[in-house]
Amino acid sequence: MTKEPYGGGYGYGAQEPPRTPYQQPQSQPQAWPGQGYDDPYADQQHTQQWQGQTWETQMQPPVAAAEETSYLPPQGVAPVAPVRVPEPAPVAAAEPEPEYGPATLAGNARITDAQRARAEGRSPVIEPGMQPAVLTAVLGLLLAGGAALGTYALLVPLVVLQGVTAAGWFRLNGMWPARQGIALGFLGALVADAAMLLSDRSPGVILGTLGVWVLLSLVLQLRSHADPDERMYGLMATVVAAALAIAAGGYLAADSDAVVVGAVAVAAATVVRALPVATAASVVIALAAGAGAGYAVGGMTSDGALLGAGAAVCALIGHRAASYDYPSRFVHFTAGVALPLAAAGPVVYTLGRMFG
Repeated sequence: MTKEPYGGGYGYGAQEPPRTPYQQPQSQPQAWPGQGYDDPYADQQHTQQWQGQTWETQMQPPVAAAEETSYLPPQGVAPVAPVRVPEPAPVAAAEPEPEYGPATLAGNARITDAQRARAEGRSPVIEPGMQPAVLTAVLGLLLAGGAALGTYALLVPLVVLQGVTAAGWFRLNGMWPARQGIALGFLGALVADAAMLLSDRSPGVILGTLGVWVLLSLVLQLRSHADPDERMYGLMATVVAAALAIAAGGYLAADSDAVVVGAVAVAAATVVRALPVATAASVVIALAAGAGAGYAVGGMTSDGALLGAGAAVCALIGHRAASYDYPSRFVHFTAGVALPLAAAGPVVYTLGRMFG
């Protein structure tokens, strides 16, 4: 009996144990040419290559180019059309968008007419609209009613007109806050009104007060420490604001009948001018409305029509002045309301004396 080597294996000279009937002979790997013994790791070093088609090669689709695989619908399934989601209806804006002017070769095409005018060094023109015109008409009717009642009844709406005129002119020129200038102009108007009441409504008091207030405005600006250009702008704004506020006192110096005719004519012309009509047609219709209102209120006479037409011309000038430079809601509801009436004050007094 042969002795077994260590480890329980069989040596090179050992005999193979007898096989049972159910035991199959083990297949030995074939040696490579020139190899004298069987390599137990030969099956790990050399893998077997399959030449035929297998399950993986039959079931998997061939690889396509990158541009062909950018979008591949599912195999065997009809492509589903994309669902179109309806766009929401646009919501109406609370306020209308600003109207943009025509595009230009230079600059931004999305720019308003007012912005383009400022960029080109011109004064933009934006009219106040219907609401300030209605307020002008209301204030004009208050002046007419106050004049019909008496001097002191006229004084209340006149003081309101003078204060709004001084504040609106400063903001119209882009100066805000300018409390000293507004207070100085309004104070000049109050002094002129008081002097007229004391002098039995003498119109010469208006010129005297205006001269004194020009000197006061000059002294006020000389004491300012601002730049020279800014001081000049402030001086001009103060002088003009005081002049307009004081000149509105012409209603107090004029005859009561002339005040009624002129104030009603200004109210009619301002409202008609604010209608959505072309500018040229609107001006003509407004002048006709002022003349017609003067004719109707003035006792159906030509003098009343002429007085109404003159007041309407001044109202249109004031309306145009309130549309220039720095228009805003505050400007429209101050200068846009007061300037048509304030500009007509001296003309109402002058034409009232001529036709009275």
